[in-house]
Amino acid sequence: MSETGSALTVRELHKSFRRTEALRGCSFDVEHGSITALVGANGAGKSTLMSIVVGLLEPDAGEVTVLGSRPGRNGIVPGLSYVAQHKPLYRGFSVADTLAFGRKTNARWDDDYATALVADAQIPLSARVKTLSPGHRTRVALALALGRRPEVLLLDEPLAELDPLARRSVVRTLLADVAEHGTTVVLSSHVLSEVSEIADQLVILGSGRTRLTGSLDDLIGEHYLLTGSSDPTTMIGDGTVIDSHRHSHLVRGPRPTPSDGWRVEPPNLDDIVLAYLTDTDGEAA
Repeated sequence: MSETGSALTVRELHKSFRRTEALRGCSFDVEHGSITALVGANGAGKSTLMSIVVGLLEPDAGEVTVLGSRPGRNGIVPGLSYVAQHKPLYRGFSVADTLAFGRKTNARWDDDYATALVADAQIPLSARVKTLSPGHRTRVALALALGRRPEVLLLDEPLAELDPLARRSVVRTLLADVAEHGTTVVLSSHVLSEVSEIADQLVILGSGRTRLTGSLDDLIGEHYLLTGSSDPTTMIGDGTVIDSHRHSHLVRGPRPTPSDGWRVEPPNLDDIVLAYLTDTDGEAA
């Protein structure tokens, strides 16, 4: 992935909180118009990374570039919108007040679009934020973020706490925005079913490092599951065993032809993500 084709570039980011290293040399790129899932266990550094990208935190070392600009203390990079995990909205505001706030505080604002997103969710404009369900708060926060017509949309656990119906509606909204406006979306999640449903690119974070990054389709094609009861060395050739469990091995490399005593199968996303998160000493690929 080239620098010039990247909406977001992260290079060798380091961030520590006292004695805890949250990020340890994290690097990856995000292509324009992609939906990239940032996946990792709790404590992997996802929220810290997003806070650095939007300028809420400064890294100890490394560099972030968003749409050609570096985040700083002068406010969020133009063209970037961010929805934090806890959906920070003014609880005493009505939904109408919230949209008016967006209109008055953003030089670039599409009031018709933001209002339509709220109406599609059947949320009364007169409702107070503090009375809204988690799903409705997410929809209002998303309307506020998309009303800015961002080029890059950063979402921290956007589908957490949503019921299946609300989750489906939010996913449809995001997919439609990407299709119609070319918005680049980066979302963090630890729910793999969400990732496979919405994302086309994957970044796996483990212990503050990038474990794996690439297209979902390419990554699945580059790996295979090898099952057999003897030494797998003769089967894998130039491949690399990423993880083994009893007689099953996740291998990265060209798929061999099945032979007596061996079964070769395509992996699913869970197989790949869990293997790379288990491989805590592995290098980024």
